Amino acid sequence: MAEGGEYSPEALVDLDAMVHDGLPRWGISAGSTITLLNVSENATYRIDDPADGRRFVLRVHRIGYRDEPQIRSELAWIGALRAEHVVETPAPIAARDGSFVQRLVSPGGRPDRFAVAFDFVTGREPDQASDLVGWFRKLGRITAQMHEHSRRWPRPAGFVRDVWDFETMVGDKPHWGPWRAGLGLDDAGRAHLGRAVALIGRRLERFGKAPSRYGLIHADPRLANLMVDGDRLSVIDFDDCGFSWFVYDFASAVSFFEHDPIVPALMDAWVEGYRTVATLSQEEADELPVFVMLRRILLVAWVASHAETPTAQEMGTAYTDGALTLAEDLLARYG
Repeated sequence: MAEGGEYSPEALVDLDAMVHDGLPRWGISAGSTITLLNVSENATYRIDDPADGRRFVLRVHRIGYRDEPQIRSELAWIGALRAEHVVETPAPIAARDGSFVQRLVSPGGRPDRFAVAFDFVTGREPDQASDLVGWFRKLGRITAQMHEHSRRWPRPAGFVRDVWDFETMVGDKPHWGPWRAGLGLDDAGRAHLGRAVALIGRRLERFGKAPSRYGLIHADPRLANLMVDGDRLSVIDFDDCGFSWFVYDFASAVSFFEHDPIVPALMDAWVEGYRTVATLSQEEADELPVFVMLRRILLVAWVASHAETPTAQEMGTAYTDGALTLAEDLLARYG
């Protein structure tokens, strides 16, 4: 990769050019407005075509994060969920050659990137000043619908997605880097979080991976991946969907504000909504705080390994400090 980082100002200029040059693949006019919506794992753009009024979203993938079979597998599950009206989520848009996955070429000599277009969904991200408890009750119901679909869906040949378990989150094979590299962590902090990680490992081993508890999930239904419009709740961005514990979807939903006093109320609402569709035992519900801590430690690693993103910069060392406090609470509760 050229110097400057994944999403440096120079890289973003190059990305803009890649997107502009790639528009004809979807039959979009060269005069379309291209707006960068956000940079997180990937770069997401809104495209407005004045020629016919079309609007869509273009997701340009982080270099090396996903290969084409993984992306096609994600889109296969989205297609199946949409076909059975399980969840409101935007449809992928095929390019003129009929393919949903395109490889965009860098004019500046940087690596090519995969890109996928999706329908534009109206609405906004739910905020903590709104009726978040009510939205989480609805999210619980929708999540249960996705899990029920996951349990019965015959996955197509060649389906491949990441595994999100102890080893790949906070163990020896972490997708997002080692949590020990967390911003601001000193030796005492690493030892403290290490005790929490060991506790989580023991509890997950006991919890197990029975098919009733573990399968294909969204894995990232955080607020940024939810869209509310009136009473409609849409779930977007299945880029991290993979195999994990079903209850991990709740932990992901409170990403970056796991410490907020509202989280226990959100947990109760999510469980209530979930149980209107599917079974969730009390044992599973009681384990939710463990999964919230697991997610928090995973995100400490993500913040450190994605330091160029606005979200990581906003979180900073304060996010690590908050994880130490949550770890103390977890150890007091379960240790």
